[in-house]
Amino acid sequence: MGTFSLVGRCAKTCALGVCVSTAVPAVGSVVPHAKARVGAIATQAHTSAVYGIEGLRLLEMGFSPKAALETLLTKDPDRELRQVAIIDAVGEKVAFTGSETVEWKGHTIRKDCVAAGNMLSSANVLEIMIEAFETSQGWLPERLMRVLEAGEAAGGDKRGKVSAALLVVGDEKLPKTRPFLDLRVDIHNEPVEELRRVFEAYKRWIKVEAGYR
Repeated sequence: MGTFSLVGRCAKTCALGVCVSTAVPAVGSVVPHAKARVGAIATQAHTSAVYGIEGLRLLEMGFSPKAALETLLTKDPDRELRQVAIIDAVGEKVAFTGSETVEWKGHTIRKDCVAAGNMLSSANVLEIMIEAFETSQGWLPERLMRVLEAGEAAGGDKRGKVSAALLVVGDEKLPKTRPFLDLRVDIHNEPVEELRRVFEAYKRWIKVEAGYR
């Protein structure tokens, strides 16, 4: 699965999130994984949801992101086909890009975020995504949405665009009855643009119905 994604953390609120887009349907059902006060994980390329599900379990058990990733890679005979990015609740980070993933491929680790991608138009995609995250402030979902828009504008997945997703947990501005934000566009000619439309509608609902400030 050629994909560009970013896992990020808000240092102020400790909210965690994943934003992702790709050229195949339903990316939100497999790539992003997150749990409040635990961590956020993106598992892509030849995607294995085990890295998300088991990775969060290991983080919750007290494993560092590095130890959790090493444990999962050791058990995986197809690890060189994987790409994984992890950030935990205190901001520790790790990433892996297998040697058999498709060019352009790579990852970038910075303070409070990790960007990763494969089958990208160029390395510039990740550079622009990181810049968008680091130069933005405020609400984590908004920052992650801007990251996706920046990645798409920089070229994104070289095969095209089909789906996008935004997952955020542990954010104090979300309604207590809906403690996470999980928005997805599964099949669309402009998935990131459509995700922005859905996101703006959700923001309006929060303000009117749930006391968002």
